[in-house]
Amino acid sequence: MPEAAPTPRLRRCPICGKPTDDNFRPFCSRRCADIDLNRWLSGVYAVPVKPEETEDETPPAKDAVDPE
Repeated sequence: MPEAAPTPRLRRCPICGKPTDDNFRPFCSRRCADIDLNRWLSGVYAVPVKPEETEDETPPAKDAVDPE
C-alpha cells in the first residue's frame, strides 16, 4: 500500500498567528513585518551576550608580544 504524502505544515505568523503569506514570509502581512522590525529597532528584542572580560580578569597569553 503506498504511503500518503505528508500534508504540508501550515506556518503561522510569529506576531499574530495567522497563516503566513509567501510575499511576507515568515509574516502574514507587511503590517506584522513592520511590527517585528519596530520591536528590533526599539530594543524590545535583544540578542543575549556575555559581558566582556576586563584586562584584569584575563590572564596574558603565553606567546603574546607587547605592542610598542
